Amino acid sequence: MDTDTALAAQSPHRRLFSWQGGAAALLAVSALFLFGIGTTFPELRVLGYIPMAVSLVIAWVSDREFARDLSVIAGCLGLISSISVEADISWSNIARMGVVLSAVVIGPWLITRYWFKDTTIVFPLRRGQPWSRLEWAWLGFVIVVAWLVLPQYFMRTGVYLNWPPLTDWSEIIRLFFGVNAVGIWDELFFICTVFALLRKHFAFWTANVFTTIIFVSFLWELGYRSIGPLLTIPFALVQAFIFTRTKSLPYTVTVHLLFDALVFLTIVHAHHPEALPIFIGV
Repeated sequence: MDTDTALAAQSPHRRLFSWQGGAAALLAVSALFLFGIGTTFPELRVLGYIPMAVSLVIAWVSDREFARDLSVIAGCLGLISSISVEADISWSNIARMGVVLSAVVIGPWLITRYWFKDTTIVFPLRRGQPWSRLEWAWLGFVIVVAWLVLPQYFMRTGVYLNWPPLTDWSEIIRLFFGVNAVGIWDELFFICTVFALLRKHFAFWTANVFTTIIFVSFLWELGYRSIGPLLTIPFALVQAFIFTRTKSLPYTVTVHLLFDALVFLTIVHAHHPEALPIFIGV
């Protein structure tokens, strides 16, 4: 039995228009304020904790098992909100983000596995099963689309300025590892943790949409602003589909890292176009 089928068998799917659906929606709104609206309007950031608190009250009143899982997600979002996740490659920020982002991946796994006795959070490797031709073709498609679209987005909107100016090789190397580390973390947290816990209680697309709202809000604070959600929303929705379909974390991460490789090259090109003239039309 695959992971998705197992989840469907373990728990009934709550409807979107239910107390549980309302609680999950409020938590997504909380993330929108904490990382999205709160980044653009810092004075409104604190308002994000109100829908978070209300969502937890509703969850604990309506369904204990659901409340446990939603509390894990809420706790992680609260911890992440305690730091700035805006693009900053200083050593102090790298260390701070490393500790917090690691905690919100390791913590939920430990809590659900050893306290709740639940195996919902898994990191499937799909050992011994080669990638199909379609999966290889999708990787090529991602590279081409990212190469065509990302430079237009970053440079024509000026959002590349949300990343450091990259004045020396040390900053370029730190940006490279930072982009890749966050890309891997995105899949471990948003897909393997947030999506998996929501998918345990909701139908695929309901869980996917809630996860996407949280993910895209985080990316807004990270630096993907302006028309960024037009790119990050489809990407987030597709990544959850790929993970569910392939049952392969390595493949899902590979898709993400190929996309992020073009993000890295685009940012470097935007700051130093003469050193990396590999894009057209910008």
